[in-house]
Amino acid sequence: MSDLVITRQRDTLFEIILNRPDKRNAIHLDMFRAFDAAVTQANRTPGLRAVLIRGEGESFSAGIDVSALLGLAQTFGPHWMQRMRSITDEFQGILNRLERLELPTIALLHGHCLGLAFELALACDLRLAAEGTALGLPETRLGIIPDVGGTTRLTRLVGPARAKELIFTGRRFDAALAEQWGIVNSGGPREDLTAKGEALAAEIAQAAPLAVGMAKRVIDGLADIDRGLMLEGWAQSQLFGTEDFMEGAQAFMTRRPPQFKGR
Repeated sequence: MSDLVITRQRDTLFEIILNRPDKRNAIHLDMFRAFDAAVTQANRTPGLRAVLIRGEGESFSAGIDVSALLGLAQTFGPHWMQRMRSITDEFQGILNRLERLELPTIALLHGHCLGLAFELALACDLRLAAEGTALGLPETRLGIIPDVGGTTRLTRLVGPARAKELIFTGRRFDAALAEQWGIVNSGGPREDLTAKGEALAAEIAQAAPLAVGMAKRVIDGLADIDRGLMLEGWAQSQLFGTEDFMEGAQAFMTRRPPQFKGR
């Protein structure tokens, strides 16, 4: 297991810890693959009743490492933009495996939970957020969309109108609004976050594990996630070839306002 992601087991509780605190746990491909390996480990570990996912340091995660995003050519070859569907499939597959764990998953959010990190949290069953946590899907401000389940899962969670508001604007919002809109289950002081997550996991562990797993499958099966993910991948494959995306990425890296032209 990579030290980018740490796993710990305590009795029936399995922890997955994002461990790149010096970069606010910004996610690059190696870290995301290490996270996938941790999810697989949880799936193969007998006797578990819940999974807690948290970030080391001052943030859950600031989202995707944009410098790594611009370096996709090194991983996927010089024609990576023509392969966006397969690249998106790989990223989506990791969060699909997280979502499809029969174990209940609880994300403990603090500091920042943006972009890909927020998409990761949306793929969990339950979310607890500390006071002051900044959440959001800022992708449209880069000229792209949330394509790792964010568009689909946020819409399932809060409905089309609120999902459109948050995705169209790319704005950040706080834990209080997230709780009000049902994006997180509860909030509170950061120092209480781990204890609240563990208490919730312990309460779930009092229920029959097969019943909990089946309830999760039934509830998740009520939405057409697969179609939404397919549409996300199609849209993103178009957007990555636009001038606006290159402008948005360059503006982000140089910390200046982007000048989008709609092409």
